[in-house]
Order: sequence, then structure tokens, then C-alpha cells
Amino acid sequence: MELIQTIVSFLVALLILVSIHEFGHFYVARRCGVKVHRFSIGFGKVLWSWRDKQGTEYALAALPLGGYVKMLDEREGDVAPEERHLAFNNKTVWQRIAIVAAGPLANFLLAILLFWFLLLQGQRDLIPVIDKVEPGSVAAQAGLESGQEIIAVDGEPTPTWQALNKALLNRLGETGKISFKVAYPDSQFNYESEAHLVEWLRDAADPNPIEGLGITLYLPKIPPIVGEVLTASPAEKAGLKEGDKILKVDDLVIDDWQTWVEYVRKHPGNALQVNFERDAQILQVTLIPESVEEDGQRLGRIGVGVKAYTIPEDMIRSYDYSISGAFVAGVNKTWETSGFVLLSVKKLILGEISTKNLSGPITIAKVAGSSAESGLRSFIGFVALLSVFLAVFNLLPIPVLDGGHLFYYLIEVIKRKPVSDRVQMLGYQVGLFLVISLSILALYNDIMRL
Repeated sequence: MELIQTIVSFLVALLILVSIHEFGHFYVARRCGVKVHRFSIGFGKVLWSWRDKQGTEYALAALPLGGYVKMLDEREGDVAPEERHLAFNNKTVWQRIAIVAAGPLANFLLAILLFWFLLLQGQRDLIPVIDKVEPGSVAAQAGLESGQEIIAVDGEPTPTWQALNKALLNRLGETGKISFKVAYPDSQFNYESEAHLVEWLRDAADPNPIEGLGITLYLPKIPPIVGEVLTASPAEKAGLKEGDKILKVDDLVIDDWQTWVEYVRKHPGNALQVNFERDAQILQVTLIPESVEEDGQRLGRIGVGVKAYTIPEDMIRSYDYSISGAFVAGVNKTWETSGFVLLSVKKLILGEISTKNLSGPITIAKVAGSSAESGLRSFIGFVALLSVFLAVFNLLPIPVLDGGHLFYYLIEVIKRKPVSDRVQMLGYQVGLFLVISLSILALYNDIMRL
């Protein structure tokens, strides 16, 4: 069932993003007077199609990993003299630029609208207050202490966990000074400190910047009360039920859910003596966590979830937006995300972050599935982020991508004549090799994660 949800979520996200991208090309091409032969979602064998009054075929193909808009073009076949004015290659350079740029711009617009929709409902996130500082870490070097709230990193405000994570992600792989502004709760004074980064988390795969900083952020203790118990799980076999309160495991007293989870994870395959409370009675069972592999480590898992718990309001920062304010915030979020993608590309090229961070369709599908499982709001946020990634990637100046074509047209504007077919073909071959190589590397990373 989980696999089916992952596949369906991935295909739905892909269908939305590809359809919007290709519709951008299609709509502007039609507006510029270009004849469109086919609007296809997917590649390969056509599974379903129909034609409109203007002769355009709309097709759904077997391989749903992309799509295309096939336009009339003298470079791809003979064109009747009476239709030459409808060919893409005979349009002005500015019309061709508009047609090619319309795909990525449609993805940017989709992201803005989705972010706008989410932000209209407001934002809620945890306040980044330090719980623990690891000795010898970057945070310790900066003099950060337990109980402080991190209010800015390198001058960028960090009012929430998400904002702190984003500010730290911008420093991945870098060497140099990093500055912090912190404050104690209920204090009127801010404190500034700094530390020195040296190729920070450069070789890390899927880096966790908050953990890499050497801090644990504060969370209230969650009562160790069992919520959902999965069917046929070790917990169900041992007799645990929803509502059971874990009191003790072996010789360790359990006073919060996280302590319980960490102990179970550290003891895969071991017989654990668990004391718990049920209906005012103290009971004991023997529980053997199953062994699962995660990031190259063997960890224990028993198949239970925590009972729903409400985090205190004084630990949460909330934001409400007007209709116009949410739209502006959506534009800003799209802009900031685009900047982060470009920064990551630059760091990959310069070797400042590991190529292990490249992800392919398997990882994207897993994230799509997990976001859908978390609810519609989470899935919409995932689609919005992926739409930005798709737009920025397509605008990179690599032949075979939209950005490569735009690069050629920019040269044409400057030189006032088209780039030669030979140069374009050579660029196409190099670009195709590059894209295929990156795809293979990303797929390899996906397989290694599995």
C-alpha cells in the first residue's frame, strides 16, 4: 500500500509539473502564430490522444518522465510554402525567446500560486531555542549556550526552525566566518558571536545543518504514551496497545517519548523488558525490535506511533497574511528558493558540496509519497518546491534544456544572426551527454540510498 501511494503521488506531482511547463510553451507558441503538431505528456508509445480544430494532437504517452510540444519547424522536415509563416524557426528571435522561456516561467507562476495558497492559511513553526551544545562543535566555538534563542545567522533573521535550517544550508561546504545573534528568553539584550567554518559538511551526504552545527533544539518532553500500533509489528506481537504508557525499559526509566525511541533504535534484535501502565495496572512484556537498515546503520523498530500531543503555544511562532501579503510572501519564497538552487548548483560545480546530494526519480518519488502521507498541505508544498527546481534547472545554459536555447538566442540578439547549425548540433551533443551523465549519477545515488 505504501509503495502504491508513493508511485501515485510521484505520478500526480509529475503530471501537474510537466503539464504546466509544456502548456507554457504551447500557449505562447499559439499566441505567436506557430502551428503546433503535438502536445504530449510523456514519451514513447501514445496511450491516448485527440485532435482539436486546429489540428494539434494532445497525447498521453507511456513513459511519464517529461513531455514536449512539437511545433512546425523547417529544420525538422519539409514545410509547405503556404505554412512557412507558421514555422517556429521563421518567427522573430524575441518570439522564439518568449516561447522557450514560457515553460520555466509557467513553473515559477505555479510555485507562486501554490505558496500563496498555503500562506493564506498562515504559518506556524517552532522557535529555535537551543537545548544542548556538543563540546568542540562549531556552536561551542561560537559560545552558544543552552536556553538561548538563535535570532539571526549571518544577519539573516531566523525566527523559526525552518528559517534557521535555510540560513545554515546556505553555508554548506564553505570556509570562513559564520556569525550568530542570540538572546535568552525574556531578555532585552541580544548577543553576537562568531565561529570559523572549514569546508563545513563538504563531504556529507544528505547533510543535517543543525546537527552539523553541534546543537540540539529544544522540544518539550512528549509523554511516552503509545498511539497507533501497526498490524503484525513487534509491538503488536508483544501485546502493546494504544493508550499504554511506557514506564521503564530494562533498567532505564522512560519519562518522554524521545528517550523511548532512542533506546529502541539502539537495540535491534535484542529482547527488551518493558514495563508499562494500562488501566491503572503495571504490566510487563518482552519486546524484540526488528532490525532495519538506515543510512548504513542497523536500527531497531517496533511499529508504534506516539499518541497525539499538542506543543505549547509559547514555543510556536505564528504568522498570518492578508491576501496581498500572502502573494508577496509567495513571490519572495519562490525567489529565495530559486537563489538556493542556483547556489547549490554553483557549489556542486566548485566541489563545495558532495555530488552524493544529487537525487533522482526514486528519491523524488519517496519524498512525494511521504509528503502525501503527511497531508494535502504538505504535498502542495512539495509540488511548489519541485516546480521551482524544475524551472531553475531548465533555465541552466545547457544545450537540450530551455536555458541552452535561450543562450543561443541571446547570442543571436547580440550578433544579429543565428548561431550556425553545426555549433548548435555540437552543443546539443555535449549537453545531452552532460544531462545523461547527471541523470545516471543521480540514479546511482538513489540506489545507494536504498
